[in-house]
Amino acid sequence: MPRVIHTGQALVDATARVPGLPERGQNVMADGWGQQAGGAVNTLVAAARSGADCVHAGAIGTGPNGDLIRDALAADSIAWSAPALPGCDTALCVVLVERDGERTFVTMQGAERMLSVEGLATSAPRAGDLVCVTGYSLAVESTRAPLTAWLGTLPKGVEVVLDPGAVFADLTPAARDAMLAATTVWTSNQEEAFALVGATTMAEGAALVAARLRPGAVAIVRDGPAGCAVAAGGAVTEVPGFPQRPIDTNGAGDAHTGVLVAERAAGTGWVEACRRANVAGAITVTRRGAATSPTAAEIDAFLAAAGS
Repeated sequence: MPRVIHTGQALVDATARVPGLPERGQNVMADGWGQQAGGAVNTLVAAARSGADCVHAGAIGTGPNGDLIRDALAADSIAWSAPALPGCDTALCVVLVERDGERTFVTMQGAERMLSVEGLATSAPRAGDLVCVTGYSLAVESTRAPLTAWLGTLPKGVEVVLDPGAVFADLTPAARDAMLAATTVWTSNQEEAFALVGATTMAEGAALVAARLRPGAVAIVRDGPAGCAVAAGGAVTEVPGFPQRPIDTNGAGDAHTGVLVAERAAGTGWVEACRRANVAGAITVTRRGAATSPTAAEIDAFLAAAGS
């Protein structure tokens, strides 16, 4: 069975639940707080809980944050291939979650930004594997240069799955075009797709993004409770979502991506993979925390209860 390999940043989320963001220079009292593994870990945990064989190929530091990352990966039987970086710890991402579930981030940089071609190569990708890339790796030279060099060495038949993030549209045209040329699967929210192609609906966004990719590539554009649209095989299909009352939207997109790639690794068709990914996102927003993706059994139960 193909593996899911993630190249992105595994960070520790330091999360505070707040009634709203304070005005500049002011204070707000949190309703609660916590620390847990996040970033690439969210996607890998979602994929593992849907049955995928997963590997984290990014850099992890030494120290308490790096230990927390490794413990979280091990808890879901996820491997990490690159050796830990001595003398440098993994960084934090400060997450402020408001009462309506919206979240705001401040991302720090540490060992996870010390990427190398040699470290990435320890994941040993082979034909059929799905290699996940985040646009945030492309926004910083210390991760962009080794990542793009390594992507050029991938064996034929490896799928490159790009989750562009909000930063992708602001990259240089050369950096964007190089990544799009390497991408075989694009998966993003509709704001990220619109920023690249100027569409007005998720279906149009999926079609226009697919046109920017290599022949045969697939584009998925999601719109939260509305579901997602998938452009594959020359057709665009809208896959309805499962609206819920959100309490924390942090990690919902990662859960969607993780389940999507796990289903594809298992040979599931694109539309059904998107449907199950939509369920994962719907369940995740009803749970506090980032790596809260449901298991495959929970997705099955949700669909059975929904009569789907």
